[in-house]
Amino acid sequence: ATTPAASTKPDNTKVTVAADALFDFNKATLRPEGKKKLDEVVAKSNELNLEVVIAVGHADRIGSAAYNQKLSEKRAASVKDYMVSKGIPANKVYTEGKGSTQPVTKPDQCKGGKSAKVIACLQPDRRVDIEIIGTAK
Repeated sequence: ATTPAASTKPDNTKVTVAADALFDFNKATLRPEGKKKLDEVVAKSNELNLEVVIAVGHADRIGSAAYNQKLSEKRAASVKDYMVSKGIPANKVYTEGKGSTQPVTKPDQCKGGKSAKVIACLQPDRRVDIEIIGTAK
């Protein structure tokens, strides 16, 4: 009797990379620590028959909605550019920005105006969610 073939169900791996690892506050330029984190994501994607990578950038609530939207898009684009430079096909990496519309922090957290304390408190909101979809090799 033959054994059934391994499942070809896509393997969804979702990785959230904190923006303080990837980017400085109010920046979209990758930091060395961020590149190391993305190297781990690229290594994971190389273990799969990669179908798609989705990088979604986010920003905290500091700044206007329009500014945060642009910043989140730039962060996602920086992640894509880096992953492509590491061999991931550009046509398999999709990016989008959500601005400050999907915070991790709760509305009653991080009260006050722009200060070092509030910026530190809002750090979880500054992130890039990376989803890798593929099948096992």
